[in-house]
Amino acid sequence: MSSIDNNSIMFIGLANEYCNLLENSEDYEKEAFITQMLKILPRIYISATDMQLPVYEESIYIGPHLEEVYYDSIRRNMEIILGEDDTVLEVFEEEMKYSDTPIAVSISEYLADIFQDLYNFIHSVKDAPQSHINDFLYVCKENFDAYWGQKLCNALRALHHIIYNNNHL
Repeated sequence: MSSIDNNSIMFIGLANEYCNLLENSEDYEKEAFITQMLKILPRIYISATDMQLPVYEESIYIGPHLEEVYYDSIRRNMEIILGEDDTVLEVFEEEMKYSDTPIAVSISEYLADIFQDLYNFIHSVKDAPQSHINDFLYVCKENFDAYWGQKLCNALRALHHIIYNNNHL
């Protein structure tokens, strides 16, 4: 049985907190929601980058627990909260290097994409035997490295701009 280190336990808790926050996003006004995001996103980033997990040799799969309709309702709630500030110009999109025009992206979609991976992760580990939790953590960390870590940074930068450089609040 492999043990789960404190940082991994913290990551699981933060992933759960993030999912709960997004699932209850309709309870927030814009500024309060953004403030909560600006507090949790850096903590998730630090926790994910600090994870020191052994390489998992076998093939493990984090199943899709999140249904498309639920994903879209989460994304739409955030889109409503963020209003006109939901769409931002992004320079870190892969297509940008082939384009002469700016690329517009949705903060709510970035946050919902992170939610999707963390939601699937949380629902995979909640009933998993302890011996498999590090395996699921490893897959989630791989997804962070390859996919949603950059989205987290992009969303954080955009949300920071809304709070500190914008007069829409």
